[in-house]
Amino acid sequence: MEFRETVQSRYSCKKFSDRPLEPDRLTAILEAGRLAPTAKNQQEQRVYVVQSPDLLAKIDAVTPCRYGAPAVLVVAYDTRYVFTYPGGKRDSGAEDAAIVATHMMLAAADQGVDSCWVNFFDPDRMAAALGLPEQEQVLMLMDLGYAAEGSGPLPNHGSRKPLDETVTFL
Repeated sequence: MEFRETVQSRYSCKKFSDRPLEPDRLTAILEAGRLAPTAKNQQEQRVYVVQSPDLLAKIDAVTPCRYGAPAVLVVAYDTRYVFTYPGGKRDSGAEDAAIVATHMMLAAADQGVDSCWVNFFDPDRMAAALGLPEQEQVLMLMDLGYAAEGSGPLPNHGSRKPLDETVTFL
């Protein structure tokens, strides 16, 4: 698939079929995340692949937004390895993890796999439910799988502001 087509066609899937995700497609998605850039190449991202019914039930107890996906990627970052920017007010953890997640989301679309970026959950509760290390911060969940019959983008999916409302040339 051409990049522009990938970007235009992907949407946040809100209803998944129970069709399992093929291991080779999952590996391609994870590899795209591994190749994503991070500040100073710290690679502080941690990606947890959740597919077991027991752990998926733990995710369901923390968020209503799994939408029946057969796999969920939990994207976190290790706070010990972030780059702190000059001035000391910010670090690279959340943005690096977001870059990794975006690469994986687009790779999923390229692989014909549907996804949904989920941030409707308490990160501390999610980390505790999954038993993640204390030094890791959960940024987002990515539901992965195949859209259920009749599912599709939300009505406002294609609504985008014109560039002149969001971009300024200085």
